[in-house]
Amino acid sequence: MTFYNISQELMSLHISQNQSAVQRFLASHPLADCAEAFVALIDDQQLNVLEVRDLFRLMTPESQITLLEYLPLTLQTNLAEYLDITELVQLTQNMAHDERADLIATLSIPLQQQVLSTIEHEHRVDIEQLTSYPQSSVGAIMTSDFATLAMNSTVEDAIKQLKHIARDSETIYQAYVVDVQECLQGTVSLRDLILAKPLQTISEIMTRVCIFVRVEEAQHIASQAIRKYDLLALPVLDINNRLIGIVTYDDAMDVAEEHVDRHIHKTAAVNYSGNLKDASITLMYRKRVFWLVLLVFGNIFSGAGIAHFEDMIESYIALVFFLPLLIDSGGNAGSQSATLMVRALATGDIIAKDWAKMLGKELMIAALLGITMALAVSFLGFWRGGYDIALVVAVTMQIVVLVGSVVGMSLPFLLNKMKLDPASASAPLVTSIADALGVLIYFSVASLILDMPVSI
Repeated sequence: MTFYNISQELMSLHISQNQSAVQRFLASHPLADCAEAFVALIDDQQLNVLEVRDLFRLMTPESQITLLEYLPLTLQTNLAEYLDITELVQLTQNMAHDERADLIATLSIPLQQQVLSTIEHEHRVDIEQLTSYPQSSVGAIMTSDFATLAMNSTVEDAIKQLKHIARDSETIYQAYVVDVQECLQGTVSLRDLILAKPLQTISEIMTRVCIFVRVEEAQHIASQAIRKYDLLALPVLDINNRLIGIVTYDDAMDVAEEHVDRHIHKTAAVNYSGNLKDASITLMYRKRVFWLVLLVFGNIFSGAGIAHFEDMIESYIALVFFLPLLIDSGGNAGSQSATLMVRALATGDIIAKDWAKMLGKELMIAALLGITMALAVSFLGFWRGGYDIALVVAVTMQIVVLVGSVVGMSLPFLLNKMKLDPASASAPLVTSIADALGVLIYFSVASLILDMPVSI
């Protein structure tokens, strides 16, 4: 069934309010698609949150939990505000631990207090613990729902234990071996357990070398570790080396996507990574105006450079034709280099001390690119102004591509050295610098080749 058909069927179910039909429909369709359809219907104002709540109440408890977790957090919060406290408590007690912590953290303070005072003590302690960590830390995305095994347990007993908790656990594909102090000693995969002999102990088959992350570390550290070591989940330790949670692969993917989005927006000089549909005009104005105004003044240098060479421009009007082409080429080359370096620094593929090595490589690449582009533009230069102009534009193209590439490559390293975000070496910033340098290079090369003295 197509997305459109799912949306229309949900509208029909809303009209009919047929509980058995709702449950049959949800049982036979992906709940992720249904959640997406609900979001679209609300955005198109075909349904409101109250109407979604009425449909929500016709679902089975299992479908309610799964569907709620697929909804965006803002819609989860709006829906939760319209549920009875008993309904909300029942839901949160059965949600994934990290998902419910995120939801409760966004509720109004009175509703938070109601939920926490009504919910079972074990769940309340867990929620308070998970919501106590800074938003940018690993603790804010970890779940406390994981499987642990004792070192002296037999494989047979371990499998029985995992079967017992399987229905309610986030994942059982990787179990964590802990001592009496809850300190991490090793890991055991479900595959290892299945292949082992029933009477072998966990200490005999466990992997003792563990990849882990500290609870206070930045979230992207966890996502990088999961990607690098190809893990399904990553254990999280506190300052005392106690195992207090895990970061699962899906949460790491969300962090990685958010991290990349943030860098992409900063590269474009827009410090905003939220939902554009939810962003107000005032907010987007504030996020974009600073860099644009700053770069306006930066571009004054380009204008000053052109004014300085007015006599030459009057004598060789053909030079004007190539001005945008040449300075844009330098900016484009610089933007490419900056984007590649920002991405590599963000993912950890390169570090600050790799600058010299990357500079040598970038010079070689830029030289080859410059030669290719110089050859291409020289034919155009010969056609527009003869041999001299062709030589000017070809030499200029070679130099501006080299300079633009080096500027674009070096700025992220420089900002990283200054403990600033490398993504701030944004494409507009690199382009503005390359433009100003490009104007000076172009007319300086023209002065030398065309033998036109410049009055100071």
